[in-house]
Amino acid sequence: MAKLVEIRWHGRGGQGAKTASLLLAEVAFNTGKYIQGFPEYGPERMGAPITAYNRISDEPITIHSNIYEPDYVVVVDETLIKSVPVTAGLKKDGAVIVNTAKSPEEIKKELNFDGKVYTIDARKISEETLGAYFPNTPMLAAVVKITGVVPVETFLNSIEASFKHKFANKPHVVPKNMEAVKRALEEVKGNE
Repeated sequence: MAKLVEIRWHGRGGQGAKTASLLLAEVAFNTGKYIQGFPEYGPERMGAPITAYNRISDEPITIHSNIYEPDYVVVVDETLIKSVPVTAGLKKDGAVIVNTAKSPEEIKKELNFDGKVYTIDARKISEETLGAYFPNTPMLAAVVKITGVVPVETFLNSIEASFKHKFANKPHVVPKNMEAVKRALEEVKGNE
């Protein structure tokens, strides 16, 4: 399979990790890619650890299972670093993207991971732009920037159209969500 990218999301119920993985799948699909975006269901309650997945490829995807050796791991809630083995199976040349105010170097030590670590303060961005804690929008933008699964301009156009559809009854929230996306693209920090 050419250019297959596998992403595993770790979050807590209510933080939007599942929604972000589905939005990423939608955006990639709109560029002509083959996609999978799905959650792993467990105890579906607010605050419980959840896992979601994405597969994005240039060719049809014939794998239909959870992702055990991801190229990228997205941690929407940094408290999961201490309770969930978020880097389990992560490819050596893979990367971790963590929602935190900490630096990539600090998170790298906490994870005890030798690969690439990126951080983004999705809490700060969402609270300042959206007026509430919705980390999935900034995290989604950070994932697009780090993974390169779709070009940034294509992502911006596609996600704006998606927001306009999703928030048809609340069009005033679209510019705020777009501001969160654009800030995230600029503020994600990387550690090679």
